[in-house]
Amino acid sequence: MAKHKLDGHPDGAGNGHHGAAPADGPDEAESGSDELLATAATVGVVAVGALVFEAALIPGMILGVAAMLAPKALPMIGSAVNPLLKSTVRGAYRLSEKAREVAAEMQEHVHDIVAEVKSEGEAKVDARQERAPSPPGP
Repeated sequence: MAKHKLDGHPDGAGNGHHGAAPADGPDEAESGSDELLATAATVGVVAVGALVFEAALIPGMILGVAAMLAPKALPMIGSAVNPLLKSTVRGAYRLSEKAREVAAEMQEHVHDIVAEVKSEGEAKVDARQERAPSPPGP
C-alpha cells in the first residue's frame, strides 16, 4: 500500500516511470515562468525583510539581484543593442567622413586665399617697380 502512495499506481506495477514521454511543449515554458515567479517572490520577501530590519542592505541586495540576472539578461540585451550599436557606428563613420570633406574644403579655401593674397602682394611690388623712376644713365 505504501507503493500506491508513492508512485500513484494502485496495482503496484509502477516503477516510478510513466509510460508516456514527457511533453516538450507548454510545460517547459510554464516551468521557466514558474521559476522566474518563484525567484521574484523570493527576492520580494527578502527585500521586505531587509527593509523592515535594515534599510542599508537594499543597495547590496539590488547589486546581488543584478549579478544574478546578468547572465540571463545579457544575451537578450546584447541581441537587442547590436542593431543600435551598428547604426551608431555607421552614423559616426558617416559623420567623420563628412567632417573630413568639410576640413579638406576649408583647407583648399584657405590655400586659395593665401595664393590670392600672395599674388596681390607680388602685383603691388611689380607696380611700384614700374612707377619708380629709373636712375639716369651715362
